[in-house]
Amino acid sequence: MTGDGLWFRRYPAARPARVRLVCLPHAGGNAQLFHGWPGRLPGDVEVLAVRYPGRQERMTEPCVESMDELADEVARALDAYRDVPLALFGHSMGAAVAYEVAARLEATGPGPVQVFLSARNAPHRATRTVLHRAADDVLLASVRRLGSLGGDPYGVPELRELLLPVLRSDYRLIETYAPPNPPVLRTPITAYAGAADPGCDVERVAAWAELTTGGFDLRSFPGDHFYLAPQEAELTADIAARLARPTGAPTATAIQAAQPAATTARTAP
Repeated sequence: MTGDGLWFRRYPAARPARVRLVCLPHAGGNAQLFHGWPGRLPGDVEVLAVRYPGRQERMTEPCVESMDELADEVARALDAYRDVPLALFGHSMGAAVAYEVAARLEATGPGPVQVFLSARNAPHRATRTVLHRAADDVLLASVRRLGSLGGDPYGVPELRELLLPVLRSDYRLIETYAPPNPPVLRTPITAYAGAADPGCDVERVAAWAELTTGGFDLRSFPGDHFYLAPQEAELTADIAARLARPTGAPTATAIQAAQPAATTARTAP
């Protein structure tokens, strides 16, 4: 596999695609996170799950440790898919990548119709950490405090040896990401958060509103940093409803928070 095909696990739409939803996973994560989404989204929504280097089909490639490099590469790979309007969804580290990709798309042509940013404080309000320099057990303890997608792959020695370098590289990328002047998008932003996420603060998540002129909504779901797994049906339904609107824009800038989010922001990748 070569070219842009390396970057995406493609789930073609059942009908002619009206929009392509580009999904970017968290630190240490992979495209498999979104395998259930195509079956929950409307038949005219095509899903492109981003495959970062260093894992799964790209295991032999070195991980990307620079936000600029990763965002540039994803945006470049999306050139082949811009015949249909794009929307971006990013979770945790993937939210920051999605935001930077959106800025690049706006600079080179039509921007996305919507950007969905999950479980990530806005970059100008993020708490700085250096966990990528920490001992293995310290890094893993911080990750485990955030919650779980089920099971503990880092508890299996063979998997830990395989996965830990990827996790550390991703943490290096996101912890060294500190844009001095974050770009303001024209694209509408919808932010999502788990109400009990120890890595996000509702006010810092709401600060994404300062980085768009296109409208902003914030919605929280029950759960921790990985709320999107148990809340997959509700989350994808919300995304589908927003994508169904003619402009892809949110209905209002009001914050839709079902519960107050946790008030500490320390280790979310």
